[in-house]
Amino acid sequence: MSDQGADGDAAIHILYIDDDDALGMLMRRNLGRRGFQVHLALDGKAGLERLAEGGIDAIVLDHFLKGETGLDILPSIVAIPDHPPVIYATGSVDTSVAVAALKAGADDYVLKSASPDYFDLLAAALDQGLERARFRRDTLKAQDEIRQARDRAELMLAEVNHRIANSLGLVAALIRMQASVAKDKGTVDALQETQMRINAIASVHRRLYTSHEVGTVQLDEYLENLLNELEASMRDDERPHRIALVCRGLNLSTDKVITLGLIVSELVTNAFKYAYPESVPGEIRVTVACSEDGLLTVHVEDDGVGFDRNAAAKGTGLGTKILSAMASSLKSEINYDPDHQGTRAILVFSID
Repeated sequence: MSDQGADGDAAIHILYIDDDDALGMLMRRNLGRRGFQVHLALDGKAGLERLAEGGIDAIVLDHFLKGETGLDILPSIVAIPDHPPVIYATGSVDTSVAVAALKAGADDYVLKSASPDYFDLLAAALDQGLERARFRRDTLKAQDEIRQARDRAELMLAEVNHRIANSLGLVAALIRMQASVAKDKGTVDALQETQMRINAIASVHRRLYTSHEVGTVQLDEYLENLLNELEASMRDDERPHRIALVCRGLNLSTDKVITLGLIVSELVTNAFKYAYPESVPGEIRVTVACSEDGLLTVHVEDDGVGFDRNAAAKGTGLGTKILSAMASSLKSEINYDPDHQGTRAILVFSID
């Protein structure tokens, strides 16, 4: 039984809607001995008006009223947000009345009589209805607190991703400035490659900041943005190449997206630099497909001069080490199609 009523006092306030005034007085006396304070209403209109005043913890609604039934009033009660529990009282032995009342939103029903047992049953039904209502309120409050905590966490995480993306963007800008004043071509190339790797990671955090997802990134949007940036930064008269992407919509975890972004960035950069003769335009294609058993297959291919894996590494060889390490972190490895004219790198890994 509740310790306090809806208006804060010690009593539990019950609204009893019944056109039998004598039974109402009997109800007030009997339930009063059980700790309830009963407010009487002789018809539905008076009951709804009293309910609108507030301070009611539960309602006992009679079925037979003058010119109406409790089923006519019940929809107006349950339409009230967080309405008090309703115990439907009926003298009818027709079970369809009770079923209709429960379907319409009543918490319970009792068979009406003037015997002492009736008031005991009604008090028990009221206690149970009040307990269920208290449980619903507590559940809604807990859910609301969880939603608020989640919203705060998502807001903080978005701010963190924003700051990380900005910081990485600043680092990339500093490296670009350093490359612009470097004289040695090898140094310039190394700095530009480092800048692209940083951009690949920063792009993930920008996606996390601008989307409503917390731990996943829309892969096709991320790769499209990443490849557009790569093409814009590398395409010139000496390397007039285009990048084409085929990728269906797929959400991928943040750590896997970062790793995949670095791999794709390295492979596309290598193709841009080495696949085609100088000033000869070519296409670099990135294809991503996911199988029903959760395996993601990534192809990065061109139609250029081909790739001899046994030849000495061009440049510093750091890119090859990065590719091997990143593929290993995905529990996979990068293979090359020997039958493809040009170069086709293949990566297959589980998205689970």
